[in-house]
Amino acid sequence: MTERELDRIIEMAWEDRTPFEAIENQFGLAEAEVIKLMRRELKESSFKMWRKRVNSGVSQKHLKKRHADIDRFKCSRQRSISLNKIS
Repeated sequence: MTERELDRIIEMAWEDRTPFEAIENQFGLAEAEVIKLMRRELKESSFKMWRKRVNSGVSQKHLKKRHADIDRFKCSRQRSISLNKIS
């Protein structure tokens, strides 16, 4: 995994509306692997804050917990993504 891919995975993991399934589809990492990666790459306090947020009602990281009206991985204002940049 390149440093650029690692940065993108961490960024996607921090985004509330990006589900773990999107990370798995794009990078092949299941939720448990993302959690291990975040534990390894973040400071302990940052990891704890992230886990608390993911497990709270604020985050929509799990598709099963999402409202049925949300059917996309990215913001409606965001155009196509190419090489981790908004085109």
